Amino acid sequence: MTNENNSEKRNTKKTKHKLFKPRKKKSVEEDSAIQYLQSQYDKIIPEDIKSFKDLPLSQKTLRGLKDNNYTVPTDIQKQAIGYALQGKDILGAAKTGSGKTLAFLIPILELLFCKKWTRLDGVGAIVISPTRELAYQIYETLRKIGHFHDFSAGLIIGGQNLKFEKKRMDQINILICSPGRLLQHMDENPLFDCSSLQMLILDEADRCLDMGFQTTMNAIIENLPPKRQTLLFSATQTKSVKDLARLSLSFPTYVAPHEQADTVTPESLQQSFIVCEIDEKLGILWSFIKNHLKQKVLVFMATCKQVKYTYELFCKLRPGVSLLALYGTLHQEKRERIYQEFCRKSNVVLFATDLASRGLDFPRVNWVIQYDCPENVETYIHRAGRTARGVFGKGEGLLMLLPTEERIVEDLNNSKIPINKISVDPSKLMSPQRKIEALLSDNTDLKQTAQRAFVSYLKSVFLMKNKDIFNVHCLDTDAYAKSLGLIVPPRIRFLQNVQKKNALHNNLKQTENALMVEKLKTTLGNDTPPSDTEDIGQGKPKVVSNKKAVPTFSFYNEVDSDEDDFLYFKKKDVDIEPVSIEDVKPSKKKKPITKAAVAKKILKKKIKVNTTIKFTDDGEAIDDDKKDVKSELAKQFENEDVGGIDIEKAKEVLQEEDKFDKMRFRDKVKAKHKEQKRKLKNKKKEDGEKDDFGTVTDSDGPDLSWLPDPDKIYEPKHDNDSKILSSQSENDSLSSASEDEKYHRPTKRKLMESKGIVQESVMPRKVRKLEDISASLSVSEAELLAMQLLKAKK
Repeated sequence: MTNENNSEKRNTKKTKHKLFKPRKKKSVEEDSAIQYLQSQYDKIIPEDIKSFKDLPLSQKTLRGLKDNNYTVPTDIQKQAIGYALQGKDILGAAKTGSGKTLAFLIPILELLFCKKWTRLDGVGAIVISPTRELAYQIYETLRKIGHFHDFSAGLIIGGQNLKFEKKRMDQINILICSPGRLLQHMDENPLFDCSSLQMLILDEADRCLDMGFQTTMNAIIENLPPKRQTLLFSATQTKSVKDLARLSLSFPTYVAPHEQADTVTPESLQQSFIVCEIDEKLGILWSFIKNHLKQKVLVFMATCKQVKYTYELFCKLRPGVSLLALYGTLHQEKRERIYQEFCRKSNVVLFATDLASRGLDFPRVNWVIQYDCPENVETYIHRAGRTARGVFGKGEGLLMLLPTEERIVEDLNNSKIPINKISVDPSKLMSPQRKIEALLSDNTDLKQTAQRAFVSYLKSVFLMKNKDIFNVHCLDTDAYAKSLGLIVPPRIRFLQNVQKKNALHNNLKQTENALMVEKLKTTLGNDTPPSDTEDIGQGKPKVVSNKKAVPTFSFYNEVDSDEDDFLYFKKKDVDIEPVSIEDVKPSKKKKPITKAAVAKKILKKKIKVNTTIKFTDDGEAIDDDKKDVKSELAKQFENEDVGGIDIEKAKEVLQEEDKFDKMRFRDKVKAKHKEQKRKLKNKKKEDGEKDDFGTVTDSDGPDLSWLPDPDKIYEPKHDNDSKILSSQSENDSLSSASEDEKYHRPTKRKLMESKGIVQESVMPRKVRKLEDISASLSVSEAELLAMQLLKAKK
């Protein structure tokens, strides 16, 4: 045992010695490796790099890249990684799908590795993306290539648990976020500290610096330390001096490997466009999906409401392929689930807004259809870039244009985007118009969704900046409404309001111009010389009379006469014109409200007409059982979503419900009878119970029936006949008592005995009566009494 213990101690000493020494070696090796890597940064030549091993990267990063099959860097990665490792600010611009994400994630890992960053050091790098889906994608890529490092990373986006994020903000080293949620933590979270920030990255930088994020980004940049490295990446990079000055970039390096290329979009992307009328678009889209059931298709639309309506409509039409919809008003968990499902499936159609147009790497997308015309060339590039991604990726893009929107093709050609015009094969067109109208007539919710989609599309066209391409007044709104399945086109209230404002503005201008002309005529037509006023030539006042003037308060800058109006004419024109136009509001005439309009409002508000609710004294609502259906047939009939009323089925439902109504009526009658009996019983108790002869017996008075007959006591010498008669009368009274017990309610004692409850041995009152009577009788009389009692019991 001693030898074994000694050997175990030696082994433990050896293991401790072995564990202690490698830590020292490891730290020394890391220091030497970091020094070697930093010495190689200045020697990087992008042209000589053929694999990631040629770059001075740490072994942990190289292992992460190799495990995920990243071996050969792209053009943007060769140039951007080298400059980023040297500590320069970068403006990176490259085609869609060229690998810009790795171009900024690898420098982040290397920078923090070389500085031996730990969790206690706080936030070392922040990556900002304009959309939640793109931030999620960047986070997943970082997890794949950086899982060998010891850094902590956090995904901070809207729609997630804010309390969960707040508790862990002081432990995050790499922060991937959307602008809104980052600013919220900066304002509200005391644990958030970015004073030691080393690197700031803006993915899709032109969108982050756009007008929509301007105020948010300005507030974020003010909270960041000025001494940091900044990297900007996008397929359509901004070169605005104002934007770069906001980010305080110091001599940034512009990296654009594809700037001299023949095309801005990927070369493997085949692009084409068609010109059609506005009422043909939905039918063409339906026909396209029906003819491409075995392919992965991404459809871009202008507004969320269009996406929602098209998705719900096509789900009911059932094209034969799985459908998905991705837009901004969905809950975050659902958005992530849809994104992952679209990435996983191979035969699927995704309807999406421009939310999915930037940065998202959808694998193996065959077609990108731009159902609505893009706002500008940059939007087109990002939409079309969702397909033909990577080195060997292929894809096709289709742009659907109206005749008035065909001018955008010139802008695309000028921006090095090759696009060809094609025509639709009429033999493959399928029009679902009648089915759509039938669906909308049956489904009121779908009809309301269609109306919202109609108005939202017109609003999006109206708000576009380029009015040469987007003109809402050139659209055939009636035909467009009919194509959506709406027989009566909805009111376009925002257009009517705009037209009214314009008309009012023009009328006010005309009236003001007329007033100015009249004033000019009156001032020019007056020949009298000015008196007690300012000299027109010198512009200084002259005192004519020495009379004392009465002091007055002038509210018009001492301008009262016609001549003064002439002098101050320009000033009035400038000051009053915009104020008068803005302040005057048009008088709205109230239209008479019809019964149909009232009914529509009630239906929209979901108000139940002619309903009465009863409440208890405590204020709780009493449920009415009459209105609740009981039969299974009636419940099925209520849940059915079919337009119109099936009369035969309604009759069957009424017959089934009649059975339950009859049962309910019987229960009600029984309850009523019970209540009447209870009231009668209570009344009898109050008045005193009556016997069979109508005499009232007072239950509270003394019971004298146990006393013996006085005739028998005071006249003992009677014959036997009189005794027999008296005994018979007593027996009769006893028999009548037994009959009363038969037809009257049993006593409490009898009920207790029947239930098996044992009562204390107290002699009952009736038994005492019989014993007292038998004590005064003779033997023969007692025998006769016993015989009578036995007969009565039988």
